[in-house]
Amino acid sequence: MNALAEFLASPRRVALAVLLAAAVTIGGALVFEHGFGLRPCPLCLMQRNPYYVAMPVALVLALLPPRPALERASGIGLLLLAVVFLVSAGLGVYHAGVEWGWWLGPSDCAGTGGPNPAMVGDFLQSLKSVRVVSCTEAAWRFLGLSLAGWNAVISVAIAAMAALGAKAALTRG
Repeated sequence: MNALAEFLASPRRVALAVLLAAAVTIGGALVFEHGFGLRPCPLCLMQRNPYYVAMPVALVLALLPPRPALERASGIGLLLLAVVFLVSAGLGVYHAGVEWGWWLGPSDCAGTGGPNPAMVGDFLQSLKSVRVVSCTEAAWRFLGLSLAGWNAVISVAIAAMAALGAKAALTRG
């Protein structure tokens, strides 16, 4: 059995790898945000949601005991993770397309965390410090891809890993 087949033979290992990849990706996004000051736009924040959904699911799957009776459940869980990361990839492609001007973004993509209009004085004062983060401008690029583009690439890779793990578990279970 080759190394990849051996790795995929364990739904727990695949789930743990998905969990680690997701945690590293979110950790990287947080480092860019808090360490390098690259403030996220609304689409950036939306792209994090699939990771927040997937990490607890992957953790539960990684902690399941390795019993033949749980193979089917593990396979279904990995299949769910594959779907979640395909959605994440779609969000990344959508956001990258907005950045490249291929299509329009959502109308609320002008900025994040606006002031509370309940108090007009506070509202006017806070307008002086509001920094608008647009979804149409990539804050950073590496090898021609923005963070949204890299999210799409990473999400496809994680989805493929989860799908292959699901296939292996479901054919055995």
